[in-house]
Amino acid sequence: MVKKRQLLCLNGDGISEEIMAATLAVFDTVRPLLRRPVTIIEDQVGFAALAQSGTTITEAVIKAAASADGIILGPVSHNSYPPVADGGLNPSGVLRKTLSLYANIRPAFSFDGLPKPTKHKFDLVVMRENLEGFYADRNMADGPGEVMPVDGVALAFRRITREASYNIAKAGFELAMKRQKKTVTAIHKANVMRLSDGLFLDTVRDVAASYPDIAYDEMLVDAAAALLVRDPGRFDVLVTTNMFGDILSDLASELSGGLGLAGSLNAGHDHVMAQAQHGSAPDIAGQDKANPTSLILSLAMLLHHWGETDAADRINNAVATLLATADTRTVDLGGMLTCSAFAALLCQHISGD
Repeated sequence: MVKKRQLLCLNGDGISEEIMAATLAVFDTVRPLLRRPVTIIEDQVGFAALAQSGTTITEAVIKAAASADGIILGPVSHNSYPPVADGGLNPSGVLRKTLSLYANIRPAFSFDGLPKPTKHKFDLVVMRENLEGFYADRNMADGPGEVMPVDGVALAFRRITREASYNIAKAGFELAMKRQKKTVTAIHKANVMRLSDGLFLDTVRDVAASYPDIAYDEMLVDAAAALLVRDPGRFDVLVTTNMFGDILSDLASELSGGLGLAGSLNAGHDHVMAQAQHGSAPDIAGQDKANPTSLILSLAMLLHHWGETDAADRINNAVATLLATADTRTVDLGGMLTCSAFAALLCQHISGD
């Protein structure tokens, strides 16, 4: 008997409920294509969990995430949460750190027929280190990574380790081996942050030496941002530290057509979590106006990670088909479809109806 997988779906805040429902409808449509059956477990994080349990993510949810084969996390409004002492934890940061999800994989590519800021065709992936850098909730064993020793003076600590740099570099080169261009670009600012980015860069170079079939180069982060705007097709796999990767991946997604199209996957050695790149958009919550594409593409990435390539490809191809025509796009992309209507039409395309 084939063992069932467990997929933990965590609803967050704002538009999370709407785009999660759309994503699970798509998942149900591809169920017949899966080689292993999947049991879905649903739970809550964010404000609903805070009201019920006094914390935005409970220990029970963290434990369930650790035992699941995969997680889908809806957007959260962590900037609006109360202080951590009052239960206002960032569920995304907690799960990334607790499950050692060291790689934040963020693809960006051109969609045929979709209006976008650039005329250049491109297909790239930002491999963002996920567990350290300037992120105050992730870079200290105890306590925050920011301090204010005296009034009017704030200090932020940036942690870069050889281990974390190795993990993201290794993941980047392994991904590049599976891609057509087979190119890795290390993005850094070692001319200024000589110790921290210097350590990162030295580690990536060490990894590069083990991949002679991969073309390897390096670029300053400011030059990379400029080149992304001018010629995004120049890039294939970008390997970089946490904050640089966060910023550059958002830029790349805007060049694709917007953050509503930006899927992402958080991966570690033992766990994987699908998560849309965008936020919770509370201003349109409950109005059926949200674009669910980002979370749906994140689901496709999770399925591909599981080896369920047929199901993942069906989702990706159906999304590309709908985005190619204005009549089958959501309102934010110049179309007329609501969140639920787009999901329903997408399911029809996937099933061939």
